[in-house]
Amino acid sequence: MDEKIMNDKIFDLLEKMYIEMQKMKKDMATKQDIARIEQNMEKLEQNMVRLEDKMDENHKALYDGYKQSIEKITEIEEKLDKLTYKVENQEITLKVLKSAK
Repeated sequence: MDEKIMNDKIFDLLEKMYIEMQKMKKDMATKQDIARIEQNMEKLEQNMVRLEDKMDENHKALYDGYKQSIEKITEIEEKLDKLTYKVENQEITLKVLKSAK
């Protein structure tokens, strides 16, 4: 009798273990799942490289535009300084001419 009870308990334990293993098997990734994940990762890496290249191009374009703007502003400031100097000299000349009359 004890042997039958022991065998039943062992059988129940094995049955539970089998059920748990089947659940684990369902949850585990298959070789196809892993291959699909690897393909997706490769695609993601390629997309990241494309995005980085695009960002690099955009960054260069923005920097070039910024550089051109600064150069133009500097050029305009120089012209403005020259015009200011001329206006000041003309004002002095006018004062001298008015005082000479």
